[in-house]
Amino acid sequence: MTEPKVTYAAAGVDINRQDDALARIKPLVKATRTPGVRSDIGLFGGLFSARFEEKAPILVSSMDGVGTKMKVARLADKWDTVGADLVNHCINDILVQGARPLFFLDYVAAQRLDPAIIEQVVKGMADACKEGGLALIGGEMAEMPGVYEPGEVDVAGTIVGVVDEPELLPRLDAMAPGDVLIGLTSSGLHTNGYSLARKVCFELAGLGVGDILPGTDRTVGEALLATHRSYLKPVLPLVKAKVLKGMAHITGGGLTDNLPRVLPPHLDAAIETGSWQIPPLFTFLMEQSALPLEDARRSFNLGVGMVLIAPKGEVASILKKLAAAGETPWVLGELVAGTGKVIYR
Repeated sequence: MTEPKVTYAAAGVDINRQDDALARIKPLVKATRTPGVRSDIGLFGGLFSARFEEKAPILVSSMDGVGTKMKVARLADKWDTVGADLVNHCINDILVQGARPLFFLDYVAAQRLDPAIIEQVVKGMADACKEGGLALIGGEMAEMPGVYEPGEVDVAGTIVGVVDEPELLPRLDAMAPGDVLIGLTSSGLHTNGYSLARKVCFELAGLGVGDILPGTDRTVGEALLATHRSYLKPVLPLVKAKVLKGMAHITGGGLTDNLPRVLPPHLDAAIETGSWQIPPLFTFLMEQSALPLEDARRSFNLGVGMVLIAPKGEVASILKKLAAAGETPWVLGELVAGTGKVIYR
């Protein structure tokens, strides 16, 4: 028998590593199973029942990644939080349209698959799925030498949820001047602004992941890897109660670029800049980089992870319900006549 000149493993792709990783994550995936799941891991496609409790169901889907936050995970050698980040980011993206999540699909790629790292990443996803009541029904792993640098890992995910058509948001026709903006806190950078944050922390400030972040009692790694929050549990009951007119998930682009996505063209979102204090992580990044405030408002969430839009008459009740759910909400601003943009005052 002729000896092969080169094998798949010699070319940099070892199927045995993928098999090891799959064996590790199977029990994690199985633990997320919900009543709608009709398949087990290993099939070519995930199966989910199309019978819904909603009378007029509309499917809502989204996909995202966590960007260069993966590089911080690598520096800190802590991989479970990025999996949770991915799921929670996607949950929030469909929540703002009123949807409850049904299932999730993941994609993990690396220069070289390390089964122990893959297990940590998927564990974070599975934990977030269980917390949000959705199933992790499938995914893909890819080992791609030559595409990724040694040690690099990347993740992406797709979520599918459902909303009853009468609860679909935003309700643009219902919005009017005087409607109130309610802010919900972020846990940190969430999954945006990491290219800038890494440059500031590790290059300009010369900090390491184990150093204390100035102005805080956390290490740089802890601050940068703080898990992207899910707002599902405190906010979905408000959707079901039909007391909201819209919501915005504050991701890349900050308040400046995300609020206009849910505004009608004749209204502006007027933000009261004195209504909350920008957290120390963001003030440190802004001071160290000498970043103009206008740029900071588009680079970071500045402590605001989600914005709800509600009629003035519902605000007191909404704030009370959010506080009872463990949130610290506040009145962030209001809608005013305008041209569909954000104004700061």
